Amino acid sequence: MADELRARITSGALRAGQRMPTQARLADEFGVERGAVRQALRILQSERLLTNVSKGSPATVALDLGLGNALTGPAAPPQPTTVALAPRIAAAFATPHVEIDALCLTSVSLTLAMGEPLRQIHAGQLNPAKVDVRVLLPSRDIDLAFPTPVDDDSTDDRLQRRWLAQRNAQGQVLQHNLLALRATHGIDVHVTFRALPFTPPVKLYLVNGTEALFAYYTLTRRAEEIGEEHLEMYDAEGTQSMLFSFSQGAGLRDTTFVEQSHLWFNALWETISSELTLTS
Repeated sequence: MADELRARITSGALRAGQRMPTQARLADEFGVERGAVRQALRILQSERLLTNVSKGSPATVALDLGLGNALTGPAAPPQPTTVALAPRIAAAFATPHVEIDALCLTSVSLTLAMGEPLRQIHAGQLNPAKVDVRVLLPSRDIDLAFPTPVDDDSTDDRLQRRWLAQRNAQGQVLQHNLLALRATHGIDVHVTFRALPFTPPVKLYLVNGTEALFAYYTLTRRAEEIGEEHLEMYDAEGTQSMLFSFSQGAGLRDTTFVEQSHLWFNALWETISSELTLTS
């Protein structure tokens, strides 16, 4: 719930100074108890995205979000992926030729970040001529390093099947939403996926050849209900991974990191990756 509300704020769907829906309405929308709503709102308040979070009146979107220069450029502080990625993707779509390369576990963050530029295209506010998106994801044929059960049971493949379903669903949504721009707006769109023979320990986004966004997948132990059973697992919350920005032309260190990141991505794409089909 916090991830979704954060995405609405960073994309501009909820504007600075705007009052949030009441906790009762949010509870109804997300199908949760009000305690969960308050917890999500407190998380966003700790990130300085909301103010006036209390049990009484609705919270307010912070006035000093700084979603422009504060979250982009070489001086930008690291932010969770759902906060930092959305404005970068939106800015990329303001150019005639959009180029986005991504290496990640499921593409859920990228799919969320595409929401605002797609909305602006359909509203007539953006009109790129060409969009090229390449995504590297783990192969379905490998044993994932994570998520994995704490008690290693080689016969238990529930986490693998759940991850595969999420990978395919997110990829299909991303592909469908982008390719639809061909028919609706005549945009030259290409979306390609390839499979990696390993579980990536990091995530990487390359935006319009000028910026590299890098984050670690940090594993934690947590419990989750799978089916009717609670399962202890090691997993990473990719949407919360802190994203570090490196910009072309911001100095030798940043420029070299961007260049080397492109070389690394292209090497994986052209050598050990394989065709990926988004089916079960």
